[in-house]
Amino acid sequence: MFNKTAIAVSATLMSIATAHAEGPYRIGITQNNVGVDSYQTTYESAFEAAAEREGNVDVVVLDAGGDVARQIGQMQDLIQQRVDAIIIWPTNGQAVIPAIRQAHSAGIPVVVTNSKIAEAGMEFISAFSGPDNVQQGISSAEMMCDALGGEGQIVQIAGQPGYTTAIERAAGFEDRLAEVCPGVELLETQPGNWNRERAQRVMEDFLTKYDRIDGVYSGDDNMGVGALNAAKGADRADEIIFIGATNFAVGYDAIERGEYYGSIYQSPVDDAEAALQTALDVLAGEEVPKMNFFETPKITADNLSEFDRPVF
Repeated sequence: MFNKTAIAVSATLMSIATAHAEGPYRIGITQNNVGVDSYQTTYESAFEAAAEREGNVDVVVLDAGGDVARQIGQMQDLIQQRVDAIIIWPTNGQAVIPAIRQAHSAGIPVVVTNSKIAEAGMEFISAFSGPDNVQQGISSAEMMCDALGGEGQIVQIAGQPGYTTAIERAAGFEDRLAEVCPGVELLETQPGNWNRERAQRVMEDFLTKYDRIDGVYSGDDNMGVGALNAAKGADRADEIIFIGATNFAVGYDAIERGEYYGSIYQSPVDDAEAALQTALDVLAGEEVPKMNFFETPKITADNLSEFDRPVF
């Protein structure tokens, strides 16, 4: 089975790859927190594999471990090393701006990957590459509205507080839900920190607090399945619609079993390859759009067969 979206992206990347300048290039990447979930682990492996395939790219791969201060230090170290370009998966979209500005001042192009930085820092970057997280929230809200028939009471389990991806997905979901489903009431939102066990505890609290919950929106499927497990434990899963974003393997399997309504399909491999490709295009002097989004379609039982089971 093949993912049609992934094929299209891969074909595009292959065609663009032939247009590179000779290099060789030395590119540094500082990631948000590889240990927090399997998406980031898969992203890192895919990034390293893509760089190896290029043959003219030497990469310095760093992980901030979710620590803003560490990431700023890593940025400064990469600047001192005079790498040709820096890719940053920001731990905090506001706090990293001074470090990005330093790279810009040093003449080192910066590509932001996966999670956007605050607007004040956009003038200092060459490009953003990643998913449109606001649109993901919008798509999830539309699925929730369809699943509930326009009425109900729901709760939300968001990602890491202060993290741009979490903020954007929640905002997109809440704004769109109010537009298309004014009859659906959002009872409460609590952070799940991208962690399944944490999300399960949050959902257990929701189930104790609210006698009626018709739907749960989670910022990713890892948390969504944690919420599903809590509902199963309380014998209330059958009365609740579960919708997430970033379709994990556990979410894919739950959709297949009929326990989980839908999610947003997002490939960490596409994410990593697109980030590297964007940096290489910048270094080759090509005209690169400021915002480079890759496609993240809705996935439900109706179209599940069109997508490969995620590897993370």
